[in-house]
Amino acid sequence: MQRQPVSSSNIASIGYDEATQTLEVEFLNNSVYQYLNVPPNIHDELMAAPSHGVYLNANVKNHYAYERL
Repeated sequence: MQRQPVSSSNIASIGYDEATQTLEVEFLNNSVYQYLNVPPNIHDELMAAPSHGVYLNANVKNHYAYERL
């Protein structure tokens, strides 16, 4: 999955596969997580958020199943 670098104190890059609705997040500590069944609007809002980390914590973590790669 192609990820896009973001400016964040905790997140290095974010990718999204609309076909599978998979959101992929690479953190600055090099860990990568895939969040499953994430609707496209959540990815759009995450990318547009003033703080990617705050949005991720409030709207993705604990809301969608995930796996660590």
